[in-house]
Amino acid sequence: MKESRMGKYRWVIISLLLFSTTINYVDRQVISYLKVFLSTPVDKGGFGWSNSDYSTVTGLFTLFYSVITIFSGLLIDRIGTKLGLALSLIIWSIFGMLNAFSGSSVAVNAIIRSLFGIGEAGNFPASIKTVAEWFPKKERALATGIFNSGTNLGAMVAALFVPWCLAYFGLITGYKMAYLLTGGFGFIWLLFWFLLYNTPAKSKQLTKEEFDYIHSDDVQTDDLVAHVGPSEDVAVREKVSWWKLLTFPQTWAFFMGKFLTDGVWYFLLFWLPDYLHKQFNMSTEQLKWPTFIVYGISIIGSLFGGSLPMFFISKGMTVYSARMRAMFIIALLPLSLLSIQYFGNKENFGSNASVLAIMVLCLGAAAHQAWSANLFTTVSDFFPKKAIGSVIGIGGLGSGVGGFLIQKLVGRLTDYYAATPNIAYTILFTFCALTYIVAWIIIRALTAKKQVIAI
Repeated sequence: MKESRMGKYRWVIISLLLFSTTINYVDRQVISYLKVFLSTPVDKGGFGWSNSDYSTVTGLFTLFYSVITIFSGLLIDRIGTKLGLALSLIIWSIFGMLNAFSGSSVAVNAIIRSLFGIGEAGNFPASIKTVAEWFPKKERALATGIFNSGTNLGAMVAALFVPWCLAYFGLITGYKMAYLLTGGFGFIWLLFWFLLYNTPAKSKQLTKEEFDYIHSDDVQTDDLVAHVGPSEDVAVREKVSWWKLLTFPQTWAFFMGKFLTDGVWYFLLFWLPDYLHKQFNMSTEQLKWPTFIVYGISIIGSLFGGSLPMFFISKGMTVYSARMRAMFIIALLPLSLLSIQYFGNKENFGSNASVLAIMVLCLGAAAHQAWSANLFTTVSDFFPKKAIGSVIGIGGLGSGVGGFLIQKLVGRLTDYYAATPNIAYTILFTFCALTYIVAWIIIRALTAKKQVIAI
């Protein structure tokens, strides 16, 4: 069936998810570019935070975000993606703006940033569930890779926008404007969401041919194709026992994948500017282009990760085999991070050291995004649509606990090795390099039976 005849409205939907994820990460990323200001001594105009103070704020956000993700997934499975994602965005935008008035108190910032996580927690369960509703299985990794690239776009926008705010408005006013302006972006997106989005069964823009293509998995036979079940609206809205989901090894495979690897991304989001500042003495203004490039290159990784399983499927592999092979290849790429401190050593490469280190960071960040696109898609590979939001929420708990632990580890290590930060970052990058291989082995072991879950 030709694409022009079938229709392309599902790609409009994925564009909406791309922009919501971009806004999500713009708002999340603001604090990383404020760290230099937040850590500047009070007598020099900053807030005087230690690395541990900063890690407490970002770590508690991560942990709180992860716990709420469980309930967000359950709620979205009940009320649907349209209202679920809209409610999520409204909450995170409001608390993101309130962060402008939190002052220098670490406790107040931690509370508001944690409440901000209530809203942020709904974006990915709603987006993954939307992909499952709007795309057949063979396109889901690509669709997930597209909207997941919004994490990079958001980080790129923040990399340019926040330093500009600080330079244009001054440190104190710029710090506040960064939160207020980025928090306001979401309300513009909300208008397009209500105008353009509905479930496939209710969408007036969807052709019959495209609707049938979206649901083609219901009549195909594959080792990972869902059984024919109830009508779409009934199947998507049926209640699924959270405790029952915990009995499936596929749920724990996703949980462990998120627990082990998402902390790497939180590390890159919240500590990459700090690494570049300490390793190469870059100012806030100088940081914006290197970080912009790292997050920009990561988009390629997200799209590559989404397309790689499709390539293997086109060669005759099953969905499961294609997914596992793609994830294994991707898990090898972060091993490049083992070399970052060698290439980032000025004694070895002089003025080129920063360029070489940034190149390694680009590969590592792109690898994570490629991995993430496939890890998310394993949920819709194994579970029916009505359970996807809940499973994503459970995985979000693993993500947040792992992310919180890494945040605290980074804070403690960088304070302990304050005089020699390169030692702290050598330890951290070694962990980042090895964790994907470990995660792949666990996921492969837990999903070896390869059956879809019928609930």
